[in-house]
Amino acid sequence: MRVLNVAYQQLRRYGATRVSWAQKLTFGLIKNDHFTQGFSDRDVAAFEAPLGIRDLGVKKANQRLLETVEAFEPDLVIAGHCDMISNDTLLQIRKKMPHCAIVHCNNDPLFVPSNVERIKHRAAVTDAVFVSTGRRELRMFEGIRARVYHMPNPVDASIENLDNSVRTDLPIDLLFCSNSDDFTERLQNVKFLKDELANELVFKTYGSFGEKPVWGRNYDRALAQTKMGLNFNRQEIHYWYSSARMAQLAGNGILQFTHAGLHFDELMPAESVVYFCAMEDLLASIRDFHHDDAKRQAWAATARTFFHQEMNSRLYAQYIVEAALQMPFSHDYVWARDIRLDGSMK
Repeated sequence: MRVLNVAYQQLRRYGATRVSWAQKLTFGLIKNDHFTQGFSDRDVAAFEAPLGIRDLGVKKANQRLLETVEAFEPDLVIAGHCDMISNDTLLQIRKKMPHCAIVHCNNDPLFVPSNVERIKHRAAVTDAVFVSTGRRELRMFEGIRARVYHMPNPVDASIENLDNSVRTDLPIDLLFCSNSDDFTERLQNVKFLKDELANELVFKTYGSFGEKPVWGRNYDRALAQTKMGLNFNRQEIHYWYSSARMAQLAGNGILQFTHAGLHFDELMPAESVVYFCAMEDLLASIRDFHHDDAKRQAWAATARTFFHQEMNSRLYAQYIVEAALQMPFSHDYVWARDIRLDGSMK
């Protein structure tokens, strides 16, 4: 199958990239033997614009996408986070290639109002939308045009290639990395933990409290030194929503602490992720696992095995292709057991 993956590919970062779900999707498609072409809207706009001023290249980027579709003749177009591509362009693709399925994948949270409107906007012209929040939270997008599906944050063995669950010589006991303070008060909780644990363990908070943020290889190096991590989202309110941090920690064998209100205990195996409600409970759990390395290793290993076996990029890409083209599901996808092939809930 020929698949065109339209999303920001971070070409102009020249290697200093963030972990990208769009990249993992490409890797998964290729592992499933699909001929996959990438199109990076932001980069093409900048390359085509006068003086490299990206906003001046939006019209040209849309034209180049239409040229790419004509030349590549895809069976499936996946429009990810590509706000520079207009709905009119997607409709033109449908007119040019009536056999081609067009879907939207969205990995951003629903507590950001503009993202809700973005999903609704894309749902009006696509065949399906895939959102990284649990399916039961997605009823607001039903009946627009597109079928509606949940998708997870996957791991990829080439990216999440560490196994810290087998290590006891790691210098960072607890890690939290962040770069956004919008729509969140999570740093108050991080500060509480820093104050309480100041003399007990090594707690790194890159991006906050005077510690510089880490990207690319520096982020990889931070993960490679870490035993335990905080999976703090900007808000802890939506069923099965987490940032990609969950997969990054679990996939590398790093024990993680996640809010119980997200109900990941319904998805993840027992004794794999540590759940908490109150900060005092979280503090007690951190201390418990800090002083019981064997327990920390066992739980982290369970989470790592689960993600690499059941929530990997190959299954992730396979699921999106099958749902997009209405092909019967070929696997018992753990994140989609409450979803029928047509996107409706069981």
